[in-house]
Amino acid sequence: MNMLARTSGASLTSDGEPPAGAPRTRGLLARWLGLALETHISLPLFALALLGAMWFGTLHVIESERRAAVVAARDATQELLDTYEAQLARSLSAIDQTLRVLKYAVEQNGPTGALPALEAKGLLPPGLVFQVEISDASGHIVASNPASKRHDLARTAWFAFHRQTSDDVPFVSLTSLSDYSKEPTVHFSRRINDAAGHFSGVAVVALDPAYFTSGYERSRQGDRGLLGMAGTDGMLRALRVGETVSWGQRFVPGAHGGVAAGTSARGAPVLASEARTVASRPMNSFPLVAVAGLSDAEQMADFYQDRRAWLLGAGAASALLIAVVILVSAWSWQLAKARRRERLAQETYAAASEASPDAFFVLRTVFGPRGEVRDFVVATTNSRAERFTSLTKQQMAAKPISGLLPPSISQSVFDDLSAVARDGIARETEWQAQTLPQPGVWLHRQAVAVEDGVVVIVRDITERKVGEQRIRHLAHHDDLTGLPNRSLLRERLGQAIVTAAEAGRAVGLAFIDLDGFKLVNDTLGHNAGDELLKVVGARMHRCLRSDDTLARFGGDEFVILLPDLAGDPMAIAPLLERVREAVTEPVLVEGQEVQVSCSVGVTFYPRDGASANALMMHADVAMYRAKELGSNNVQYYVSEMNESVDEKLVLLEGLRAAIDTCAEDYAGPCQFQLLYQPKIDLRTNCLFGVEALIRWHHPEQGLVSPLRFIGLAEESGLIVPIGDWVLRTACAQAQQWRTAGLPPVSVSVNVSARQFEDKRLVERVADALRASGLPADGLEVEVTESLIMRDLGRSIDKMRELEAMGVALSIDDFGTGYSSLSALKSFPISRLKIDKSFVADLADSPDDQAIAMAVISLGHKLDLRVIAEGVETEQQRDFLRANDCDEMQGYLFSRPLPASDIACLLAGSAGDAHAPCAQ
Repeated sequence: MNMLARTSGASLTSDGEPPAGAPRTRGLLARWLGLALETHISLPLFALALLGAMWFGTLHVIESERRAAVVAARDATQELLDTYEAQLARSLSAIDQTLRVLKYAVEQNGPTGALPALEAKGLLPPGLVFQVEISDASGHIVASNPASKRHDLARTAWFAFHRQTSDDVPFVSLTSLSDYSKEPTVHFSRRINDAAGHFSGVAVVALDPAYFTSGYERSRQGDRGLLGMAGTDGMLRALRVGETVSWGQRFVPGAHGGVAAGTSARGAPVLASEARTVASRPMNSFPLVAVAGLSDAEQMADFYQDRRAWLLGAGAASALLIAVVILVSAWSWQLAKARRRERLAQETYAAASEASPDAFFVLRTVFGPRGEVRDFVVATTNSRAERFTSLTKQQMAAKPISGLLPPSISQSVFDDLSAVARDGIARETEWQAQTLPQPGVWLHRQAVAVEDGVVVIVRDITERKVGEQRIRHLAHHDDLTGLPNRSLLRERLGQAIVTAAEAGRAVGLAFIDLDGFKLVNDTLGHNAGDELLKVVGARMHRCLRSDDTLARFGGDEFVILLPDLAGDPMAIAPLLERVREAVTEPVLVEGQEVQVSCSVGVTFYPRDGASANALMMHADVAMYRAKELGSNNVQYYVSEMNESVDEKLVLLEGLRAAIDTCAEDYAGPCQFQLLYQPKIDLRTNCLFGVEALIRWHHPEQGLVSPLRFIGLAEESGLIVPIGDWVLRTACAQAQQWRTAGLPPVSVSVNVSARQFEDKRLVERVADALRASGLPADGLEVEVTESLIMRDLGRSIDKMRELEAMGVALSIDDFGTGYSSLSALKSFPISRLKIDKSFVADLADSPDDQAIAMAVISLGHKLDLRVIAEGVETEQQRDFLRANDCDEMQGYLFSRPLPASDIACLLAGSAGDAHAPCAQ
């Protein structure tokens, strides 16, 4: 009793309570036990045990049958050996008796008379089976039956055995091919003594080894059974496997069926390596062993068939059981999953509804006597619903919604919920609250039909509404300047046209493009350009009326919409002039003062167009006319301006056709031509290089100035193929001059902004040099400083690639951009070119003289050569020479010349700039 008390007390705490871990352990056990009782788990376990038992029984039966088959094979082999031993014993007894009779006949009648005596008495064995021979003491055959060729036995194993052994024992030779008959033969022999007991010869009986295995029965032993006669020395004298008789194998019981490799009766090799049940037994009268065997494959064939049937049956039963278990388990698993999902959904709903920012109302439908929806009663809600309604769950429970909703929305909500309850189709609504939860809040209501009622989800969407308004603002306004974008502009322009048409008023539209913005953006960077756009946009906006619209159309383009104009539309001229003046005021950008102007094109509705597209197009045309007239002015659209647009389109089409005429496969002449303007060394007066300049011979308009088509080609992108043609043609021409034996000169090629930004520029230059054969130092690439400053890092990288090839680089129009001196020192260039705008007034303008001297001094300090372009007077040349300018080009020496004239200059001058040349 005390022990029981102590044992029970060991599982309790000092307070008499179970340990804290005990409930947890019991809970885990209960959980695992419940899981194990699930059908999709217990059924596979039971099926696994059933499969194990079934396969154990099947394999046990198969093993029992295998053992029985092995025992039966052994018994059959033993029975076969008994039969074969008896047959072999009779054959050997007959042979031994024949040998004894021969020996006795020789002793009585002499060697030569023995066989006739035996034949007379009918005791001579048949010659078809037995070869009988008698030899004398020297081994010579003295008598044989059937008669055979005389041969000597002195070297045979059996003759040597009997001559050396006085015992009267028989000898059995190994099977061998007969020397005279070439047939396999086994020799049985006995010693013959004379009257004094001395060796006087040998009596021999020779037989075919097949004689000893003739008792082979296919019906009993099958196709691969075994019968054989082996000597005690382990060598088989005769062996038959199926229909094949062989000999000479070594008999090794238990190894490869008991028989090693040997030779068949026809000399073909036999490999008796098949597994067999083999039995052997020594013979009494001869040193021989009887061997019998049965093929395991044949003896076990029935067993193998039965085993296959057992395995197939067990496999089929297993597959069927597995299929049934899988189907039942899958069904059970799906059912368990559904139960878990339902339980999880209930738990999740309870947790989610409490944690959700949405208010949930589960309502039960109240029907009237005729089945109509009379009201809805609150079944349950969540905590969020309490905050939305300022009522507790208990206060709302079982209350009709007609008494809970504000009168302003009660009817609309009831109608919505009634429709959901009737047709089961979910409905959503958004509205702005007037009272609950607080005025001005945007709410979203979703009503979904459920069994016996409706679930209503109410969500506060105020933040989303504010975000949508923000998105709408961003979609219709420029993110840099905050001004309306082209989408909002077109919308307002359309509305203004409709309003003006109804009221008989006018609409003004001004298209504004900033002059010089590209230069600021390229030289000072995009950040500076963005800041300039914001400042200019704010200035223009301050000049407008309250109902006017200033929109950023894209890049440096702005559009002003002036709606509801009355009287003379030209009355807006002062306003546009204020805008133009505001734009031209200097702007401080990143510590540097810059100044831009604007070109303005103006059009009016309905005078210049009845649609928004027409007004936009005509305002654009007027703006381009303002640019053509020198920029920084206002132009009002007139119909004649379209002619200028048409002219540009015709010129653009002609440019495309001209490019095609310069293709290698084009049969006609190329419309483009290169002229070359010589470049002179001011110290030596020698011609050291030329600059390639393009000209266009239009088939209808004649010679077209580069000023007309280069800008157009740059805008359209055609400058890239044109520039590629210039590069290839100039390189090829320079190489032709060298091939003709003329003094080598370098050729300079201008690279446009589009070409320089092309990723394949370096590759195109390398291709042009490779195709022409011109050395890299024979080419100079000219780029403008404003082009380099667009993307300084990438420009320097590309210039270094060209420098690495050996191509020289120079900066064209130096002094017209905004490049910094710190950037200039990093340029991999060899030459600075003073722009012709500084050279034109060099003789009279102190400012231009100061700039030219500064550029020359700067270039020399940076170890660069300086060349001045546009030199047309001797005064300009003298000033440049006096101030150590290195090189010049211009009409003072020569206008741009065709290639043939340059060749003439080179041939006649040999470097002297003033040598005569025939024109």
